This record gives sequence, structure tokens and C-alpha cells, in this order.
Amino acid sequence: MAHEANLPPLLEVRNLQVAYGGIHAVKGIDLHIWAGELVALIGSNGAGKTTMLKTLAGLLHPAGGQIKYDGNNLNDVAAHRRVAMGMALVPEGRGVFARLTVAENLLMGAYSRNDRHKIATDLERMYALFPRLAERRGQLAGTLSGGEQQMVAMARALMSHPRLLMLDEPSMGLAPLMVQKIFETIRDIAALGMSILLVEQNAKLALQTAKRGYVMESGAITLSGASGELLGSDAVQSAYLGG
Repeated sequence: MAHEANLPPLLEVRNLQVAYGGIHAVKGIDLHIWAGELVALIGSNGAGKTTMLKTLAGLLHPAGGQIKYDGNNLNDVAAHRRVAMGMALVPEGRGVFARLTVAENLLMGAYSRNDRHKIATDLERMYALFPRLAERRGQLAGTLSGGEQQMVAMARALMSHPRLLMLDEPSMGLAPLMVQKIFETIRDIAALGMSILLVEQNAKLALQTAKRGYVMESGAITLSGASGELLGSDAVQSAYLGG
């Protein structure tokens, strides 16, 4: 989806700084996402990617800089309010409610909504998007495979009706076939016009999936551009693609 020339980005991050536990984890980064755009953020472990996502979601407070979403300054907006505004985070490690069923997990994603009559319809939409969850709707989430839990976490986030979906390492610890399935679904969700920020260690897969990308190292953005350009960059090849 092409962005409108007059509209600001859906998400705009300026000079974001995050420090906790004596560590300056995010050092003045700039980043933006237009409505309907799939953007990848790649970088090695410890680069600050998860810290940045947690800050965008309101789980950590910035030490400096500004986060704007849909034209609103988010710096002092609580995490649950950000969900209601249309931001959803699928955390690293999935974070499913192990002792609740698949269906109950998905309903937890809709806690901030008031349109109760539409929730049942959306539940069926999730089962259409993730057929495997439809088969396991009555099963406890803790008994599912890692890939199925990732599907639960994504579907639960989508139940909040987000405009921006933030995914933290969706392929982590999954078998190659399941990674393929998860990324097919990410493409399907993007094709519906959802804005997506994809944080992913599998740099090649992330850049092949996204339109644009950012490279983060030691808390700073070191490269950004169209995915094709980044895939062809010598620095990205040598650091992340084994080139």
C-alpha cells in the first residue's frame, strides 16, 4: 500500500534513548513505518531490538526522544492504552497463557474491545487464518508445539484489532517447516493492509519478506533502506548472511 504524500507515518520514532539497569541499551534511534508497510529490523543478539519493541509497546519508559503513533505522542501513554489505540506486540518467547485453552488465549487478546458482538466473528477469522488453531481450540496452550504457540500469540495480538503489529523474533526456536508457515501467515496479514514491524534474527528471511529494513547494532541504527539494497549490501552480507 503506497503511503499518502500528505500523511505522517503511522509510527515515527525520533532520537529514542532507553537505559535500564545501568545499560544504555538504545542510543538515539530514528525509525518510521507508513500505514500498510511491512518493515524489518535486523541485528545480532544484544543489539537492543527487543528493548526498543518493549519501549514502543509501553513496557519500558524512554530516557529521551519521542515516539509518535498516528500523530499522537506516546511517551507517557500506558501500555494498555497503546493496545486500545491499535498497537499490538507479539513478544519474544510467545508468552501464551499455558493453562488456558487456545480459544481462551485468543479471547484474552480482545480484552480492550467493547464490540462484544464482533468478537465471535473475529475468532472465526483467526481460525481461518490459522487452521491448525481451529483444530486445537479446546486444547491447553501449554501443550502445543512451539510453532503452534507462536500462532496463538499472533492470533491473540490480532484479536485486539491492531493497526500496527510488532513481532519479536517469530522464528526463534522453530523447525524450518514451521518457520515457513509462520512467514507465509505474516505475508498474508501484510497483504490485508496491516502495518508490521518485524524484528527477526533470520536476516535473509526478514529482508525477503519486508519492503524496507533497518540494521541495528549496539543500540544504534547503522543502516537502513529498501530490503533489496540491504540484501545486496556487503556489510549486511558479511555480518548477517554469511557472505
